[in-house]
Amino acid sequence: MAVLSLIFLEVIAPLLILLAVGVILQRKFSLQLGTLSKLLTYCFLPVNGFINMYQSSMPLSVFGQIILFLLLFTAFSISFTEITSRLFKLDRGVAATYKNSVVLMNSGNYGIPVSQLVFQSNPLGVSIQLIVMVYQNLLTFTYGLYNMVSVKSQGNAILKELLRLPMIYAIILGVLCASFHVDIPTFLWNPITSIADAFLAVALLTLGAQVAQIQLKRPHVVLYLSTIARLLIGPAAALGIIFLLGLDGTVAQSLFIASSFPTSRNSSIFALEYNNNPDLAAQTVLVTTILSSITVTIVVYMAGILFG
Repeated sequence: MAVLSLIFLEVIAPLLILLAVGVILQRKFSLQLGTLSKLLTYCFLPVNGFINMYQSSMPLSVFGQIILFLLLFTAFSISFTEITSRLFKLDRGVAATYKNSVVLMNSGNYGIPVSQLVFQSNPLGVSIQLIVMVYQNLLTFTYGLYNMVSVKSQGNAILKELLRLPMIYAIILGVLCASFHVDIPTFLWNPITSIADAFLAVALLTLGAQVAQIQLKRPHVVLYLSTIARLLIGPAAALGIIFLLGLDGTVAQSLFIASSFPTSRNSSIFALEYNNNPDLAAQTVLVTTILSSITVTIVVYMAGILFG
């Protein structure tokens, strides 16, 4: 109960408060969600992605194991969603939203605080989560973005849509600056960090505003599918891959925990930006975030027993 209380109070409660504020603001003032979406896609997300790439440190001793795990885990997640979307005969738009809700995880503002709480005296655990976060950023703006764009575009149109988004260039720039140890002057760094610091609040307020517009109706089957796949099947598959690769200790513990996080807010942001089932996407983020307060706690407990 102590771990559950800490995770809820330090991670879940702040997220839910911001979501609630977004709901209240939307119902009172009818915010322009299109404008908020543009701000996130073309300002807050690129700056946040740049800082993640620029500041991340990747320990070479475990880098290969981590990347191999992440590639296998992603391959399983993509294959699982492809198969189930066909079994349930989901149309192209709903299938894209479903796939993103399972494959894309909230490894940043959710994953990092949880890892910092679990690995308070073990910096390696937090470093591994940083690698997962960077990987998820790359996955989000390649596979995740492709899913959304391909619903209404084909061939060269998809490539053009991808190339016009600043997030791709922000990631590349962040990697280059970090690789060549470029010192960013204070007059640039201060506004960059100010924007990045505002990202979490703006993203969650926007999500709350989306949630406020959701019509209360019978839940879509995809909501059940996404929730079960993201919070239950995902960690179970991760555990199998960890045993398959023979991982142990902090590496296994951190990767197992990293597999249990809820659906990424970016899946909802993309759905809003490209008008592809945004209500379903927002509802999935909300439900998985709330229920993860239980499932993540169980995974943290199991990780301690199995690999502690």
